[in-house]
Amino acid sequence: MAAATREDEEERGALTTALERLSVDAGEYAASEDDEEEEEESEPPAPYACAYCGLADVRSCVKCLHCSKWFCNGRGKTPGSHIVMHLVRSRHKSIQLHPDSPLGDTVPECYACGSKNPFVLGFIPAKGNAVVVLLCRSPCAHTSTSKDVTWDTSQWSPLIQDRAFLSWFVATPTAEEARHTRKVNAQEISMLEDLWRSNEQATFRDLQTTQVEEEVVKTQTVYKDAFEYQRIFAPLVAIEAEYDRKLRESQVQNAVVVRWDTTNPRKPRAWLEMPQLESGELRMAVGDEIKLKYQGELHAPWEAIVQVVSVPQNAVTEVGIELRHGTYAPTQCTHNFTAEFIWKGTTFDRMHSALRRFANEHGCMSGYLMRSLLGHAMPPSTLTTPLPTRFTVPGLPELNHSQVCAVKAVLTRPLALIQGPPGTGKTVTSASIVYHLCQMYPGPVLVCAPSNVAVDQLTEKLHQTGLKVVRVLARTRESLSNTVNFLSLHEQLAKASMSPELARLTRLKSEHGELSTSDERRYRSMMKACEREILKAADVICTTCSGMGDVRVQGLTIRSVLMDEATQATEPESLIPLVHGCKQLVLVGDHKQLGPVIMNRKAAQAGMKSSLFERMIQLGHRPLRLEVQYRMHPCLSEFPSNMFYDGALQNGVTAQERQQRNIDFPWPNPGAPMFFRQNLGQEEISGSGTSFLNRTEASSVEKMVTSLLKAHVLPSQIGIVTPYEGQRHYLITHMQLHGSLRKELYREIEVASVDAFQGREKDYILVSCVRSSERQGIGFLSDPRRLNVALTRARFGLIIIGNPKVLSRDPLWYYLLQHFKAQQLLVEGPLSNLQPSMIQFPRVPPGVRAQERRQAEGLAVDPVRAPFRTQPSAASDAHAPWSGGNHGTPLLSLSKSDRLTEDDELELRSQASVADDDTADLSVFVTHTSIPP
Repeated sequence: MAAATREDEEERGALTTALERLSVDAGEYAASEDDEEEEEESEPPAPYACAYCGLADVRSCVKCLHCSKWFCNGRGKTPGSHIVMHLVRSRHKSIQLHPDSPLGDTVPECYACGSKNPFVLGFIPAKGNAVVVLLCRSPCAHTSTSKDVTWDTSQWSPLIQDRAFLSWFVATPTAEEARHTRKVNAQEISMLEDLWRSNEQATFRDLQTTQVEEEVVKTQTVYKDAFEYQRIFAPLVAIEAEYDRKLRESQVQNAVVVRWDTTNPRKPRAWLEMPQLESGELRMAVGDEIKLKYQGELHAPWEAIVQVVSVPQNAVTEVGIELRHGTYAPTQCTHNFTAEFIWKGTTFDRMHSALRRFANEHGCMSGYLMRSLLGHAMPPSTLTTPLPTRFTVPGLPELNHSQVCAVKAVLTRPLALIQGPPGTGKTVTSASIVYHLCQMYPGPVLVCAPSNVAVDQLTEKLHQTGLKVVRVLARTRESLSNTVNFLSLHEQLAKASMSPELARLTRLKSEHGELSTSDERRYRSMMKACEREILKAADVICTTCSGMGDVRVQGLTIRSVLMDEATQATEPESLIPLVHGCKQLVLVGDHKQLGPVIMNRKAAQAGMKSSLFERMIQLGHRPLRLEVQYRMHPCLSEFPSNMFYDGALQNGVTAQERQQRNIDFPWPNPGAPMFFRQNLGQEEISGSGTSFLNRTEASSVEKMVTSLLKAHVLPSQIGIVTPYEGQRHYLITHMQLHGSLRKELYREIEVASVDAFQGREKDYILVSCVRSSERQGIGFLSDPRRLNVALTRARFGLIIIGNPKVLSRDPLWYYLLQHFKAQQLLVEGPLSNLQPSMIQFPRVPPGVRAQERRQAEGLAVDPVRAPFRTQPSAASDAHAPWSGGNHGTPLLSLSKSDRLTEDDELELRSQASVADDDTADLSVFVTHTSIPP
């Protein structure tokens, strides 16, 4: 017994000694643990180990069939599971389970159509059987054939939820299983995925040996001289160009089906079937060029450069192309074609050219303008020139007081900024300014904008004034029809009186398609001289900013430049039209709406995302604001006016003028045609893997659209706005499949992104917010400028569908929801019986409290992007969400709008602008990519 006691005591003593040693020598223990981990890492991993974290579990690991790498269904430090992160990053779309997993070596695919894309797959429980059936979200889960069998299609649920596979399909690693795995974050994964594009065998160890990227210099508010300006912007332009090139060239489409139209043998047309358009993975614009290749057995290998002449709308996936000539085109073949997208760096080359001229040619613009653009302090300058006695011009509406003040001030300043909030008539104001400039100074006035749509609108308005207007188009767009074609340079050239020699050569070229070398040289020389005469005789030249780098306008001296949509142009792009001798510059835009489209995160963070308009405001140039809006019903303009424009917007239309008496729609308050419809449906990842959709929101939108159509609203009067490309495509398909009216009616309704609607309007706008995850946030919905655009497109009525529980966590949306709730316009229930929502919001979101603390501490607020008003209007309610506090400073400034977030970077690809290229808008999966997927 004593011996046993002594043994127990010795055992306890040994244990105590061990514990003391552990506590004293914890560092040595940790080091030995690290050594042990290194030894484990040095062991060869299992063939099915996760390529990110190293987890080797047959139940949790999935094989990507595209690259043959394995990934687990665990998250670690990432917001999505590793397999989902990889599928999104790489754009791979098929997987296989491990043979020893509970489901065996299953390759999930749609039972009906065979689609293997995991982002569209979901399961449906079979009625009466303990089995599930995999079907794709659309159309197979909704077609009549799937309803004929014993499948409960109403129970369809996606395989991927909350950015991970369902655990019954692919097991989620436990905390214990994941404890000894490699801890990787989203940035490291992004870097490794980029490295795999050049080295498929690369590992995380290779990331440590790669050369650290050279940091680019950030843009500044003030530049020492033009050389410094060029040194900073030129690398940013180069980075953006390289990113754009890789993105474009990566979009190769194989197995393209072609439908030929040989009505015109000299220029045959064809239609290319591209299903990727429907999923949002691919975007094209009219004027794009494609290298079309054929490699099959029915014809010799063939390739040709073709031009896109029509882009599909809504549910159509055929792209119209035109061949430059039809020689040897395999028109009898329809399959085995490949489409390669041709990158054109013309715009970037012209930016570089403008930067060089700005730095090296002192006479490229006036000294005052050059110093002002560099940010140097300049004394106020006034142009001494007689002003007109009347500012309203022929063919245009009478100007209001704020428009007259803007026109009068601009005509006397060498540099002026005009801020045009939505619907305030900036196009009429701009046309009036240009008209007076033409009367005051000799030589043509240049009117430009970053987009062709904006240039065409101004061209049409200027033509109404009686001025001689010439529209200069890119040669690739000359064959495209629009409302101002008759004003284009090539059309005016065709109608101009020609010398007999030029007429003869023109006739020969038309008849034979080509000329001899000497005739061609003479023809081009004579045509160039004729073009120059037309341009010199013009009162106004209209073109895009990039278009001023065209060789046809080189050598022209342009004294006065008006740039519309100036807030959507990058600084180097804005510089292109200014280096032709500019002495007077008018920038027109709205920095409270969307800014430039920048694809590369590095360039955006360095400052390329800011426009010249914004920097001039930061330097103290106060814009002349137009203050009377003629678009929206007064109830629709109230919130944007108070939140974004200091409460200064006045209504140029009455409520009676914005009510359609013959429209029988169940507005909760007929006197205020707007409401926020509560929808708690869950968001899902779209088929592209890089966007979102919300099926219940889509169903609600369809019901409301159908109700509007039944109330005699025309399809052309309705616009559906959604920030996500996945939702846009799902909405189009859903309305076609489930709408109770004729499909043609739904097909005519425009469904587009917020960005595509900027500068445009519809009588009735429906906004589908999509985001509904309490865990994942709301992405770029928090951008005030994007919300401002969405809220200000409607003339007669506005409907917003979203999840107020999730959206109210954002300060801006909190105020918007409070605005609707205070008027009992935050509603729930069926459309036929809408009732005020009973949802309760937190009193003050964290973001609002943080901003109030910043104000109390006297911290500065960005004068450019601060979206909220600084002073309440006299008519505003003292209890309105924007009232109270220190009225000398904005109540709230969203710092999120100052960053290109992960969500922003990819959504920019879906913007309908000159830099058209979308395909991605999924926030969580994008971090620091610089090479397109």
